[in-house]
Amino acid sequence: MQRMNPRSRSDQYGRRINREQVPLLVYTIPTLSIMLGSILPTLPIAGLMPILPPLGFMVFLGWRLVRPGLLPLWAGLPFGAFDDLFSGQPFGSGILLWSIAMIAIELFEARYPWRGFWQDWFTASLVAAVYLMLMLVFSGTSPSTHHLVAAGPQFLLSLLLYPIIARMVAWLDRLRLLRLRRVG
Repeated sequence: MQRMNPRSRSDQYGRRINREQVPLLVYTIPTLSIMLGSILPTLPIAGLMPILPPLGFMVFLGWRLVRPGLLPLWAGLPFGAFDDLFSGQPFGSGILLWSIAMIAIELFEARYPWRGFWQDWFTASLVAAVYLMLMLVFSGTSPSTHHLVAAGPQFLLSLLLYPIIARMVAWLDRLRLLRLRRVG
């Protein structure tokens, strides 16, 4: 039986064999997307209560839920610190909450190892709701009915944006794993 050279294959899989990933893309795309998500809510409008959800945190959740092994457990510390610098929250609140969210998701997935999109959406919505309520507490205000009603659109947008963020993260992950042809 004659073996075929993978480079001479004409099907769609032969062209993907013997390629290496671009190291720059592998390491920087997740980091830059989370950091850009942390910066974006500060750009459009400044108001009494923010309308945009915490996009950096939502992208962070997206990377964690779409690509489970990518971010280490301690990743909440640097990303939370970066988000604290841009969100205006007291320094350390993002570090604490992002780290707790990462640990909570790890514990949840250890208890329920099966996964699906609906489970990820429910997990992201629950974690985002708890995150928003705790950020309201950490901001120094006394939570009242008026504050919870004012935070409602932010929670609703974070609930509705997760599928879009998950799709964006999946596209960025495909870009991250883009392969180059091996020369030689």
